[in-house]
Amino acid sequence: MFELTWPWVFLALPLPYLLKKFNKRASNIPTLKIPSFEHNPLLTSHNQQKSHKVSVLHWLFWISLCCALSNPKWLGEPISLPNEGRDIMLAVDLSGSMREQDMEYKGQYVDRLTMVKAVLKNFIEQRQGDRLGLILFADTAFLQTPLTRDLNTVSQMLEESQIGLVGKATAIGDALGLSVKRFAQKKDSNRILVLLTDGQNTAGNLTPEEALLLAREEGIKVYTVGVAGDGRSNSGFGLFGMNAFSSGSSLDEKLLKDIAQETGGLYFRAKNVAGLQKIYQELDTLEPIASDVQTFRPQTALFYYPLLVALFFILIGAIKPWFNQKVPKLNEGQA
Repeated sequence: MFELTWPWVFLALPLPYLLKKFNKRASNIPTLKIPSFEHNPLLTSHNQQKSHKVSVLHWLFWISLCCALSNPKWLGEPISLPNEGRDIMLAVDLSGSMREQDMEYKGQYVDRLTMVKAVLKNFIEQRQGDRLGLILFADTAFLQTPLTRDLNTVSQMLEESQIGLVGKATAIGDALGLSVKRFAQKKDSNRILVLLTDGQNTAGNLTPEEALLLAREEGIKVYTVGVAGDGRSNSGFGLFGMNAFSSGSSLDEKLLKDIAQETGGLYFRAKNVAGLQKIYQELDTLEPIASDVQTFRPQTALFYYPLLVALFFILIGAIKPWFNQKVPKLNEGQA
């Protein structure tokens, strides 16, 4: 569809005519006339005819310039875009207990972090339209990836994380507090924290209770996930070569349940890959993306076409006097 951004510019079209009338009235003012100049053909009829021809170029130039100044553009067909998605921060525990090999994955027992990475990778790939961030915590918490729609970067940063990178303890309060700080810059968003840990709070500058108060004030919904197997592990072998039972870590389920309940989220217990996958599917049901859509129409600027035409008329006006002088000289030379 064709559209003019400033159509009122065409109100200036009669301006050259009005200026010409004003100049004509000014020319009627009595002036000193020299008789010898009045009969000079170079200063009378020829100049009047030349002025008439130039005025046509002036009109064409002015019309083209007004067309360019009105900013014409072509609007394409409307394109629908999904409404802004969710803001989800992932807080992943890198404490020493995450080395425990009590999670069954593809027919064998793997450590807890390996299982979390494998399932989170698929979860991240399915977050199209969402902004994801990544917090890693152990002795303390640090922001590995700020909220972004660059899902590949988030997935890569998670894959490169290693147990012991931030220490060996578990600072749940610091992880929760850091997420509150990052979400404070996103007032108008659906703010969700998914906190995955296999232990209890044993370190950090902020207690979980203090961080919980901050999260409630900011309206952040926290989904806590307790990552721990069913007691069997691959860390050692018992009698007759059977897998030994692992003591695992002291998972503070009461704390995780309280955090989830006080912020309007839910607590999940992930004992295996299937359980963790089910948790992420449940999150899609609990936190759906808004169904509203936004539309926009691509715009193509067209102002440079009439602008080029105006420049063309300027070029003609500049060349024409030179051309008029050359033609008589050529005719005289042939005669």
